[in-house]
Amino acid sequence: MPAYSAADDALTTKLVTFYEHLKDSSVPSHQATVLLFEPSNGVLKAVLDGSVITAKRTAAVSAIATKLLMPAFAEVLCILGAGVQAYSHYDIFTELFTFKEVRIWNRTKEKAVKFAGSVSGPVRVCSSAREAVTGADVIVTVTMATTPILFGDWVKPGAHINAVGASRPDWRELDDELMKNSVLFVDSRDAALTESGDVILSGAEIFAELGEVLKGTKPALPEKTTVFKSLGMAVEDTVAAKFVYDAWSAGN
Repeated sequence: MPAYSAADDALTTKLVTFYEHLKDSSVPSHQATVLLFEPSNGVLKAVLDGSVITAKRTAAVSAIATKLLMPAFAEVLCILGAGVQAYSHYDIFTELFTFKEVRIWNRTKEKAVKFAGSVSGPVRVCSSAREAVTGADVIVTVTMATTPILFGDWVKPGAHINAVGASRPDWRELDDELMKNSVLFVDSRDAALTESGDVILSGAEIFAELGEVLKGTKPALPEKTTVFKSLGMAVEDTVAAKFVYDAWSAGN
């Protein structure tokens, strides 16, 4: 995943491997390394842990989307999935927002229980996805699902969903009802229309890219039920890697 940011004067390539573990594993499904280059001459400046950068920048983008799109009085956060992205999303969401309740569900309950016992605040472990979702104001899906695990008739009207998993054109996390009856935001139209099974297979219409909302060219519509489909963009890794490198350089 190569990218260049003129604003940050940063050039990177992220190397990513992905393994769909047939059984729950302590090894993350995604492994990544970010190479940071000097833009003027191509000299390699740094090799960074891309797995950490990916986890944190993905959660940060979800947090930006949530700040813009969540209902005015959001009290319940629901996380579906208990892997690396569940932890990074929990950390930033509980740092930036105030929820009265946090719920989690995972296909393997033991991992959900482990998650609840590992994080800094109280988390309610739910026995089903439906139990976790019912009444939730903000929902985060960070699963390895290939067929829908979140259904529109479960979702509270006006809720906001960050759909982070299902990054292949034939994979799904959200059903057709939810996709078609929500206002759909994406990080990249081009990527969503070629990589996201939730978007492609549902035929849902993309309302806006998140960048358009940040620039003020499209409204956020937090009063509506909203979905942010996150696939990740290489430039996010570039900006994050440059930030880490600059912070390290300043300390040395």
